[in-house]
Amino acid sequence: MKHQVIAAGFAASVALLSTTSAFAVTEISWWHAMTGANNEVVETLSKEFNESQSEFKITPVFKGTYPETLNAGIAAFRAKQPPTIMQVFDAGTGVMMAAEGAIKPAADVLSMGGTAFDKNQYLPGIVAYYSKPDGTMLSFPYNSSSPILYYNKDIFAKAGLDVDNPPKTWNEVWEAAKKIKSSGAAPCGFTSTWLTWIHTENFAAWNNYQWGTQENGIAGPNVELKINAKPFVDHFQALADLAKDGTFKYGGRTSEAKQIFLAGECGIFSESSGGLGDIVKSGMNYGTGMLPYDTEPQNTIPGGASLWVFAGKSDEEYKGVAAFFNFLSKTDIQARLHQVSGYLPVTLAAYEKTKADGFYEKNPAREIPIKQMLGKAPTENSKGVRLANLPQVRDIMNEEFEKMLAGEQTAQQALDNAVSRGNAAIKEATN
Repeated sequence: MKHQVIAAGFAASVALLSTTSAFAVTEISWWHAMTGANNEVVETLSKEFNESQSEFKITPVFKGTYPETLNAGIAAFRAKQPPTIMQVFDAGTGVMMAAEGAIKPAADVLSMGGTAFDKNQYLPGIVAYYSKPDGTMLSFPYNSSSPILYYNKDIFAKAGLDVDNPPKTWNEVWEAAKKIKSSGAAPCGFTSTWLTWIHTENFAAWNNYQWGTQENGIAGPNVELKINAKPFVDHFQALADLAKDGTFKYGGRTSEAKQIFLAGECGIFSESSGGLGDIVKSGMNYGTGMLPYDTEPQNTIPGGASLWVFAGKSDEEYKGVAAFFNFLSKTDIQARLHQVSGYLPVTLAAYEKTKADGFYEKNPAREIPIKQMLGKAPTENSKGVRLANLPQVRDIMNEEFEKMLAGEQTAQQALDNAVSRGNAAIKEATN
């Protein structure tokens, strides 16, 4: 009798095992760097995809800031335990492209899922940045952004500034910031996230200044930096001068300054269009404007991040990733992602739908980042920035900017040091 019970129990276990494996769900890990309102979007999208089908499960995992997430992915790859999908910020694009054997091109993944990649579906400036010269898309452009200007309308009113007319040039920003500070409307006039991305890379592209040789690294790897030219020196010296009495307040190297603006400490703020969600959520009486310029604006370059797929995964995982990317590409999903988060719509269809729905008529400022990026055909100075070690070069620049803002050196000294140290690092990375 005992043997019969054991046999019956074993048979039941086998039956349960086969039933379970017949309905096994392929889990796909997605490492990301989204916080606040944007983290809520990640969780919602993952949940909606998981509920839309029963074969695959996306598991989002927050891994810290953009640089921390990239470093975690590199460490995981070396340990042979990488996630399936990793969100990598724009500065990490060159790093991932250089690690060709470590990644599976997004176009190949889509084809494994039965979808032929058609670059004409996507906004051209975005898809080109994440593609090889032959047009093969290497990563999926999940959250592309453009830097814009935000301002606190209540602080503007207290300072006697026009709440419906934000500064258009950087000189106008400096003057408005001084007025906010001197009037007592706020403790500081201006702050900014990402000094490297906004005030060197996009400052160069938007004004059609040369950031580096070889079309800023797009045309080749042996790049020499040109950011110690007069326009950059004048711009950063203005920031250094404003920092002396707190008219400009430095928040940190990435997105830390957002909290300064949200707390009402500064009246003007330059930040990614993707920062909109947290500003809306805060309930602030805010306004937006184009990224300020020096003379005639050209075009901004993509920021934000894209989704990279690691090599060495199973065919089932790749089919799941393809299904997820197709889900993210749906016009309704892209339109909602754009309208809720402030990031750019990845597909042209989502952009057209948003226009057709009258969204921009009710929210004209929300079209600003798209118009900035698509307004003019890119020049050699405004296609983007790509280095095999751009995160390292940004760190070098940040070190020099921080010394400058602490009063330890002039803008000219800071930028001269950034160029010499940055060039040495680029040379070492490409040899």
